Amino acid sequence: MRYLVTLFLVIILILWSSCRNDFESDPSSGNLEFSTDTLFLDTIFTNIGSSTYSFKVYNRTNDDFTIPAIALERGSTSNYRLNVDGIAGKSFENIQVLAKDSIFIFVETTTDITDQTSESEFLYTDRILFDQANNQQDIDLVTLIKDATFLFPSRNTMTGEVETLLLGVDSQNNEIRIEGFFLSDDQLRFTNEKPYVIYGYIAVPEGKTLTIDAGARVHFHANSGIIVANAATLQINGELSIDPERLENEVIFEGDRLEPLFNNIPGQWGTIWLTAGSTGHTINHATIKNATVGILMDSNDGGLNPTLTVTNSQIYNSSNVGLLARAGNVFAENLVINNAGQVSLNCSLGGTYNFNHCTFTNFSSIGTGFRDLPAVLIDNNIAISESEVLVADLVEANFTNTIIYGDQNIEVLFNKVEGTTFNYNFKNCLIRFNDFNDTLINDPMYDFTNMDLFEDVILNEEPEFKAPFDNMLSIGENSAANGRAATPTLGFDILGIPRNTIAPDIGAYESISFD
Repeated sequence: MRYLVTLFLVIILILWSSCRNDFESDPSSGNLEFSTDTLFLDTIFTNIGSSTYSFKVYNRTNDDFTIPAIALERGSTSNYRLNVDGIAGKSFENIQVLAKDSIFIFVETTTDITDQTSESEFLYTDRILFDQANNQQDIDLVTLIKDATFLFPSRNTMTGEVETLLLGVDSQNNEIRIEGFFLSDDQLRFTNEKPYVIYGYIAVPEGKTLTIDAGARVHFHANSGIIVANAATLQINGELSIDPERLENEVIFEGDRLEPLFNNIPGQWGTIWLTAGSTGHTINHATIKNATVGILMDSNDGGLNPTLTVTNSQIYNSSNVGLLARAGNVFAENLVINNAGQVSLNCSLGGTYNFNHCTFTNFSSIGTGFRDLPAVLIDNNIAISESEVLVADLVEANFTNTIIYGDQNIEVLFNKVEGTTFNYNFKNCLIRFNDFNDTLINDPMYDFTNMDLFEDVILNEEPEFKAPFDNMLSIGENSAANGRAATPTLGFDILGIPRNTIAPDIGAYESISFD
């Protein structure tokens, strides 16, 4: 009997609930509350969609109510898009909010700056209006839109196929292609007038030079980058900024998402690829960040002079390798490489390398936070198949006044195949190398007492970086690198600070005072 009574009550409750009309609630009366009064959608490029932003609308009362109308003030012409209670649109009616409850409103935008103004930057605004007349409330929407020069491969109007670049053929003689195109002569100079946004790979034609002026900003879409062809040249002519914190004269390469969320996400774009046969590359005062491989260098041009010269530059947050040079000829001063998914610097397949006053570090802030490889890897071989290994001479790899450090115990490794030249030398360097398991204790390549290989090297002492996980590699006044560089030395550090002529500091930065 008790079971029947309980069942009867449940049935009555279900029938009463099913008869209830959830939309028979009073309209709101200007009593909405919001999680913000202004929604700022971070800077975007013209014609590139923003991320999705949201805010909450609260019903703080004890009664259910219905919002009679929610609409963008600009109406159907607005460049903002809304999603209210799971419904997309630009205007809505009778949106119910239960007592002591809330709803989310999601906002996106895509704006063509040329429809709005002739300026290179434009502040686009609108309002979301809630209810009407005396009960009306609103939320302001604000977005900064930047104009840009867009470079992208053409598309065949008949077939819809996108223009591609031929990279070679595979083992089955099938063509290997990638979306991209060769720059025309009038595209071979990047100025600082407007940012550049690149889709696919832009290629510098054979015998041509791509020149990038001081202050230029180059943004890459996913799976995009720069390829420098045989006998072609890349010249990046950044300059020292008056205010080092602003970097207004530096050349910056990064992804095309400008929202702060994307500031340090690795792998947003491909690489700057210096192909075999390309020649005479110079990079000065540049920052290359959030790529898959910051710089990929295939071979050298065969000359006595460096094929790539890098000065006063930084490579950060590469999902794979910061600088990968295969049989390269590289000279670098005041170069900083930090935070790579695998290796910050890989001198691979032999080559010729000279690094002075550089900082090569890796801290596990990418991916899982664990990596198998050190900050610096030097080898003279590469596996091209399961049964074949290509070997080349390491003519020289000289590291002078350089910091090699990270959050792992061993941050420099050698991978040598016998029977070839393998020359390297470290002078006045600070290196992290804690071989706690004694796995390399009997390997003569790591004999730090051998003055022919390691001269005045500092092992496992603290460089005192300012904030290495945030790519701030300045060293403090108590750094073990202070006053330990060889003399005479380079006149200025990466920030243009004069080096101490008597006791200069190791690394790309002269020490400073910071908390």
